[in-house]
Amino acid sequence: MARALERARQSAAEGEVPVGAVICRDGRILGEGRNRPIALADPTAHAEILALRAAGRAEGNYRLPGSTLYVTLEPCSMCLGAMVHARVERLVFGAPDPKTGAVGGCVDLTHMPIHHHRIAVQGGLMAEECGTLLRDFFRARRARS
Repeated sequence: MARALERARQSAAEGEVPVGAVICRDGRILGEGRNRPIALADPTAHAEILALRAAGRAEGNYRLPGSTLYVTLEPCSMCLGAMVHARVERLVFGAPDPKTGAVGGCVDLTHMPIHHHRIAVQGGLMAEECGTLLRDFFRARRARS
């Protein structure tokens, strides 16, 4: 999660919402990502999606069984759906997202009967650090407005 926080700080420095993600398997990083929808003019350029893309390229496969995705903020429904399709085994997130979180913050989509794959979820890892980074980012943004 510390590495995901580093990626989130990079996003914040570029004016993007500070979210970072890292995918690992067997102690090895497969892919990393950070929020970049503004820079890439791409609404799907969330940290998790970019990490999944990087891991898929590194593995030569869109399926990532046995992997764990660490992300600083509870994933949205788009990102959770991508994780299901990638067969991510485990999701570990930092701060909860009561507005758009899809694993309990706003809605819980992890046990939908339509999903053919179940992801083990652990929330709250380094939640204080992750949440503080987000709160500080939005506080500074509001102060500039």
